[in-house]
Amino acid sequence: MKTIVVFALAATIAQSSAQESPDNPYLSLQFEMKQAIARGNAWLADQQKAEGYWDDPELPAFTALALTAAVRDPSLDLKKPFPEYIDKGFKWLLDQQKEDGGIYNRGLSVYNTATAVTALTSAARDVYEPAIVRGRNHLISQQWDIDKPKETDNPNDGGIGYGSKNDRSDLSNTYLAIEALALSKQVIEDGKFGDQPDLNWEAALTFVTRCQNLEETNDREWASNDPKNKGGFIYGPNETKAGEEELPDGRVALRSYGSISYAGLLSLIYAKLEPGDPRVVAVKEWLGKNYTLDENPGMGQEGLYYYYQAMSKALAAAGIDRLPLEGGGSADWRKDLASKLLAKQREDGRWVNDNGRWMESNPVLVTAYTVMALEQIYHSIPGKP
Repeated sequence: MKTIVVFALAATIAQSSAQESPDNPYLSLQFEMKQAIARGNAWLADQQKAEGYWDDPELPAFTALALTAAVRDPSLDLKKPFPEYIDKGFKWLLDQQKEDGGIYNRGLSVYNTATAVTALTSAARDVYEPAIVRGRNHLISQQWDIDKPKETDNPNDGGIGYGSKNDRSDLSNTYLAIEALALSKQVIEDGKFGDQPDLNWEAALTFVTRCQNLEETNDREWASNDPKNKGGFIYGPNETKAGEEELPDGRVALRSYGSISYAGLLSLIYAKLEPGDPRVVAVKEWLGKNYTLDENPGMGQEGLYYYYQAMSKALAAAGIDRLPLEGGGSADWRKDLASKLLAKQREDGRWVNDNGRWMESNPVLVTAYTVMALEQIYHSIPGKP
C-alpha cells in the first residue's frame, strides 16, 4: 500500500518535465532523478515498522533520515497533507524526545538529535516548531567548553561530540549539529519563542579550523601544508580516520580524507566565511585535486555514501556549479554524481555499500543517504523551475 502511495506522488513527473525549459542541460537527468528518488522512497516506505520507525528504534537517526528523504521528494507538495506513513513516522520521532530536548534512545544524543531536527525542519510544519526549538537547545548544550571557561584552550573546545563530554568532540558530529542549527534557525528568528541561546560560533569555527591541514590558520603542531594533505580535513583536532604518513622532513602528517573534507567545507559555509577566506580556498583546492566518485578519497570504499551525501550538500551550499580541478578544467559534479548514483540503484529501488564500515551495509541508511543526495542535486540545479 505504501509503495502505491509513494508512486502516486510521482505521477506528476511527466507533466512537470514537459513544462521545464527545453534548453535546460539537466532536463533528462532531472527526469531520471525524479524516478530514482520516487523508487528509493517507495522502497524506504515499505521498510517502515508498524510502530512508525525505521530499522532500529534505539537509533532514531534512521527514522529521521528516511523522513528527510520522504519530505524532500520533488514530487511531494509540502502544502498538502502528508501521506499517512510520513505522519506516523514523525509522530514516532517526536515521541522519542527527552526532557533535555534531545531526540535519542541508546545514547549518541547529538547524532540522533541533529538528524531529527533536520528532518522536522524539512517537513515545514508549524506544529513541529516547539520540538525543533527544544532539539536546538540540546545541541547547543553539547558544545564543548572545558578547562578555562569561554576560552578555546582545550582541543575539543568549540566542537561537539556524540553527546558525552567524557570522550571528545569530532568534526562529523559538529558538522551535523551545525547543519541542523543553521537550517532550523528560521524557526526562532521571528521571536515567537522568546530569546533563544545560540551556538558559540567563534569557538565552533576555531574547532573546525583545528581539524584542517592548513598551517596558516591551524595552531595545532600536526597541521601540514604538504601537497597531499594541504587544505583537507581530518576527524578531530588530533585524530584522522585515514591514517598517518611520515613526511620528507621527518614530521608525521595526519592524512586528510574526502568525506570529512566536504563536512569541513559545509561547516565553514554555515559559519559564514567568505569564499576568499584562505580556509575555504584551501579546502576547495584539496577537493578539486582529489575529485573522484569511485571512492571516498583516503578511505577507499569506507563511508562512500556518507561521502556522496556530504559532497552534494557542501558543493550546493557553496554555490559551485563546476568544481575546478588540478591542472585546469572543471567537473560538472551534479551530472557526475547523479549519474553515478543512478547507476548504483538496485532493481528494487534501494542502495547499499558492500563495505560495511560505519553501518553502510545497512540498506535503509544508505538508501536514505542516496535519496537525500539526489534530492540535493535536483533542488540545486541552476535555473530549475
